[in-house]
Amino acid sequence: MIFRILNAFLLLSIAVHAFYLPGVAPTSYQPSDAVELFVNHITPTVPYDSHDEKRYLYSYDYYNPKFHFCEPEGGRKRQSESLGSVIFGDRIYNSPFHLEMLKNTTCNILCTSKVPQKDTEFFSKAIRTGFQYNWLIDGLPVARNMEDSKTDTTYYSSGFALGLVDEDNVAHPYNNFNLFVEYHLREDGNYRVVGVTVYPESLGYKSESEPKCDSPELEPVTFNAEGETKITYTYSVYWIPSDTVWATRWDKYLHVYDPKIQWFSLLNFGFIVIVLSTILFNLLYHQLNKEIIKYNEINLDDDGIDDLGWKMVSGDVFRSPSNPMLLSVLLGSGAQLVLMAVVTCGFALLGLISPSNRGSLSTMVFVLYALFGFVGSFVSGTVYKFFDGQDWRVNMILTPILVPGLIFAAFILLNFSLIFVKSSGAVPIGTMLTIVAIWFVVSLPLSCLGSIFALRRKRIEPSCKVNQIARQIPHQPWCLRLPFLSLAAGIFPFGSIAIEMYFVYKSLWFSRIYYMFGFLFFCFLLMLATTLLVTLLVMYLILSNENYKWQWGSFIVGGGISFYVFVHAILLSKFQIRDLASIILYVGYSLLLSLGVGLMCGTVGFLGSMVFVLTIYKRIKTD
Repeated sequence: MIFRILNAFLLLSIAVHAFYLPGVAPTSYQPSDAVELFVNHITPTVPYDSHDEKRYLYSYDYYNPKFHFCEPEGGRKRQSESLGSVIFGDRIYNSPFHLEMLKNTTCNILCTSKVPQKDTEFFSKAIRTGFQYNWLIDGLPVARNMEDSKTDTTYYSSGFALGLVDEDNVAHPYNNFNLFVEYHLREDGNYRVVGVTVYPESLGYKSESEPKCDSPELEPVTFNAEGETKITYTYSVYWIPSDTVWATRWDKYLHVYDPKIQWFSLLNFGFIVIVLSTILFNLLYHQLNKEIIKYNEINLDDDGIDDLGWKMVSGDVFRSPSNPMLLSVLLGSGAQLVLMAVVTCGFALLGLISPSNRGSLSTMVFVLYALFGFVGSFVSGTVYKFFDGQDWRVNMILTPILVPGLIFAAFILLNFSLIFVKSSGAVPIGTMLTIVAIWFVVSLPLSCLGSIFALRRKRIEPSCKVNQIARQIPHQPWCLRLPFLSLAAGIFPFGSIAIEMYFVYKSLWFSRIYYMFGFLFFCFLLMLATTLLVTLLVMYLILSNENYKWQWGSFIVGGGISFYVFVHAILLSKFQIRDLASIILYVGYSLLLSLGVGLMCGTVGFLGSMVFVLTIYKRIKTD
């Protein structure tokens, strides 16, 4: 039954391609209508047959002068893009290709490019290290037809390589592109594009003015080591009828890699959550209940009381922690991130984010994060008030500025690395100013409103009075100290997302379309549930050892997953990233991601522990 329910949700996530937001309308064509081909940035990918182990993680502008690609008549024109699309590096331009609906053409000449000797090494290295073209026709990526040997299925892989590498590790650029455009004829007589594939070739033409694309004796294009290299670019277009309707045209592009291992991971850690839940249920409803009844029956003035563990620290367990301001600000930012992640994954799961609307996912992430500033400040203010904090104005200012400010500062520093290597992924200053403006216009007012609501809300009263003199904490064994507990507890929630993180990283760094939001959503929920259960178990252990400093402890134990997320990211690279800019980008963004996950899990761990502590101490008898 559980398997069927999960399968239903997975199928729901796959249906993302069948739902399109308003404004993402289909384009209908008539015979001989122009169909535009747009070019996007040149991005790194995983080379299929490269002999070069180096990896580069930044993209280049398609019209980078070192490539010397053919430009359209009248010059290149930048296409409008969403905020998320710009942040993730999309740079879309028009192209010199001319396509007309239903008109097959062969061996059309684009231009003859002259690559000087100083640029041939750059071009050759880009081919050997797996950089690829990214073209768009009617919003669909121009793709290669690939076969997945593990699932024995065929699919369209977005983008295609700049060239091929022979057995001698010599790079040959592709210069002839055979485009196969699939179209669907509607009942109203209109035509719609439903698929685009390409078969690229490297052909060393003997005649620049009259190239013969079908000549079998042509050798691949080879870069001239002693002078400039002339490359004649050509293309052919073939229109192929298809029964695929426009609403399901993304089926061929959205491919599930290794579905069995993802199901295994999901079910395995679902079982772990059930086991942990059972243990906690037995602990809370049986063991704790027995201890509370026994404690309440004891005469508190009796000097012969045995060691009663967590019951003995009732007068100190609600003592304000060290640096309550920082903890409350971090908790507010963590709650903001949790809500943003859950809602974004939920929208994607329900198909409310269209893959044809480029950058919609990242735009939604930014917008939701700004909007949930209200919730973040409310949580921060409520917790700070619970800690009996007095500087509520400082809390109001720090909550929407501290963590977002640090993230933005890191983003700017990493952006300088992209600027240094002249990558197209460098975010323009105008976009930076737009982000700052949105933050100050939208998020800051909402955050202030959340802080005001928290200030006017009645304080959460502790279950027990706080003693004037702090109780001395007994010596804690090494196995109950925070560093060990954090590492031991973090491995359980990390296991629930380890498999999915692999696919997320492949999508982020190697231009793969990610859409398995069904798996991601449930893995994310499993991660939060496992974090909550493990943290509660650990807090019970440290309280039983008369350590009443649970506030920072619960946050640190819950955030222990961040260590494993970062180490996992480093190991995924297999230490094959040797370019300094790529290393800075990979380590920087991996560190940000791991800290973000740790912040979310730490917040869940604290809030769960707070409810747990309030509940159990409410039931015991105190003086």
